[in-house]
Amino acid sequence: MGIDNYMSSIKKIGVFTSGGDAPGMNAAIRAVVRTGLYYDLEVAGIMRGYEGMIAGDFIPMERKSVGNIIQRGGTILKTARSDEFRTKEGRQKAYEQLKKNNVDALVAIGGDGTFTGASIFIEEFNIPIMGLPGTIDNDLVGTDFTIGYDTALNTVIDAVDKIRDTAESHDRLFIIEVMGRDSGLIALRSGIGSGAAFIMIPEMKTDVNSLLRRLETGRQSKASKIIIVAEGDDAGGAFHVAKVVKEKFPHLDTRVSVLGHIQRGGAPSCTDRVLSSRLGVSAVESLREGRMGEMVGIINGEIHYTPFKNAIKHISEVNPNLWKIVQILSV
Repeated sequence: MGIDNYMSSIKKIGVFTSGGDAPGMNAAIRAVVRTGLYYDLEVAGIMRGYEGMIAGDFIPMERKSVGNIIQRGGTILKTARSDEFRTKEGRQKAYEQLKKNNVDALVAIGGDGTFTGASIFIEEFNIPIMGLPGTIDNDLVGTDFTIGYDTALNTVIDAVDKIRDTAESHDRLFIIEVMGRDSGLIALRSGIGSGAAFIMIPEMKTDVNSLLRRLETGRQSKASKIIIVAEGDDAGGAFHVAKVVKEKFPHLDTRVSVLGHIQRGGAPSCTDRVLSSRLGVSAVESLREGRMGEMVGIINGEIHYTPFKNAIKHISEVNPNLWKIVQILSV
């Protein structure tokens, strides 16, 4: 099928968000909807991801539907994880709902679980789907940054700056846990940006003993310190780390702060808004050109396409230059 014929075969696209929410998802939805309308396509918003697809929870999206949302965190389409979509029967129901609502193609905004489901869906029913990387963890292959990552970093930096004020005032050691169950990229960059004394991430196999050695040999004149711990680190999380530190150094006033879901919320940064807009436009245009089964990302400032099966492979190595910076600046 030629490109012109393929373009004419898509009359209506559906857009949905799935998995964990990330700041910038609304900006991506806005870009998808308005790009679809620009190319005279109908656009349907699918509520609550795959769960809403199975239930037939589709809403028509017009220009006004996405007005005044670019600055909002979360997702106006809601998000959910669907156990039913993991089954062949659930995916069959979803396909029937797409046909019933005359949806010819999809834009999926989410992470590895979203793309895994989309990949299987394509194999079974040949539905054209393009994906946008929506996750604060920045752990997808095929893009320099994912939607929500920059905002999450700024949220962490802002929180750590505030915590440092009280740490300095009371000569306290704060162990701060950030999100990143399978990835330490938030901890890595926020640790550098906040001037942390030590960063613990799973990729570098950092453990409590290495922290103890650093505390033992570090500047004793500086009692206040900030330690950043990724929640997925093998050390067992901030509370476990604090317990070991207190046992070894009872004289240190050690406190714990778990930032938790605050990292998911808030208005997206300008960087995330622009990223989401670029990716959303490209997703719709790539569907019209006949592409499918790929995640749209940006590498070195240029649009890049990565097959779902490759995108969902978690980044297992951190940038060695960044890790070297950690070692140099945290002495």
